[in-house]
Amino acid sequence: MRKLLKWIGIVLGGLVGLFILAFVIVLIASNSRMNKTYDIQVETVAVPADAEAIALGEHLAVIRGCTDCHYKNLGGGIFIDDPALGTLYAANLTPGEGGIGNYSDEDWVRAIRHGVGPDGKPLLWMPAQEFYYLNDTDLGALIAYLRTITAVDNQNPDNTLRPLGRVLFLAGQLDLLPVELIDHEGSRPPAVAVGVTAEYGEYLAVGCTGCHGPGFSGGPIPGAPPDWPPAANLTPSGHLADWSEDEFLAAFRTGVKPTGEQFTENMPYKAVGQMTDDELKAVWLFLQSLPSKETGNR
Repeated sequence: MRKLLKWIGIVLGGLVGLFILAFVIVLIASNSRMNKTYDIQVETVAVPADAEAIALGEHLAVIRGCTDCHYKNLGGGIFIDDPALGTLYAANLTPGEGGIGNYSDEDWVRAIRHGVGPDGKPLLWMPAQEFYYLNDTDLGALIAYLRTITAVDNQNPDNTLRPLGRVLFLAGQLDLLPVELIDHEGSRPPAVAVGVTAEYGEYLAVGCTGCHGPGFSGGPIPGAPPDWPPAANLTPSGHLADWSEDEFLAAFRTGVKPTGEQFTENMPYKAVGQMTDDELKAVWLFLQSLPSKETGNR
C-alpha cells in the first residue's frame, strides 16, 4: 500500500509539475508576442480641419464601429469581460484624463492602420486589419474628428488575459494581435472611388469580416463568448438569398429582418444602419457579387 501511495504521489507530483511548466511556457510565449516592439514607419496623411471633413470623420466613427467598442462618447471602457478569457478595455480616445487624445497625427495613423501604439507595442484587439484599408481621405477625416471630441475622464485598468485566453491566442483561435495580420511593408491598397458600386461596397464591407470572415460565409466567431450565435452567411447561398435590396436597407434601418425576426444585439445593425442609402446599396451590390459559399467557411 505504501508503494502504491508513493507512486500515486510521484505521478500526481509529475502532473502538477507538467502543468506548472506548461503554464510558464504559455505565459512566456504569449507575453513575448504581446510585448514585441514594432518599428513601423507610417505614411504621412493630411488631416483637414474643415467642418465637412470633421462631419465625415464622425460618420466614419459610427459606421466603422469605433463607437461600438469605445462607447458613444469614445471614452472607452470594458470591451470584453469573461471569467475564462480575461478582461480587456477599449481605450479612451478623448483628451480627458486617461485618454490618448494627445496622439500626434503619426501616432493615430500607426494605431488605426497598423495596430501599434506610440511605444511600438501592439494594441490588443484593435481591428487594424480592417482599418488598414481606409484611404487617406477617410483616415484624415477620422483623425480630424477625433481631435474635436469632448474630453472624458476615464482611466482604464490594465488589461488581463487569463490562462484560457492565452492558450486560445497561442492556438490561433483568438485574434488578439491584429498587428500580426497585416503586411506592414506591403504597398497601400488602391483607393476606391465613392459610388454605388460593388467595388465601393467591398471597401465598406471590410468591417464585416471580423465576424463574418474574409469570405463572408459566417459561422462560429473565433474568440466570441460561447453564447454568441454564429455569424450569418452573407454570400448568395446564405441568409440574404431571399432578400431584396429594399428589404436589405429596411432591415438595417429598423433592426428587423424581412422574416420579422429582430437582429441580435451582437450584430451592430444600429451602426451599419447609419450608412447612407448609397453606402448600403453599394454593400448590397458587393454581397450579391460574391461567389456562393457553404456556411462556416469564413
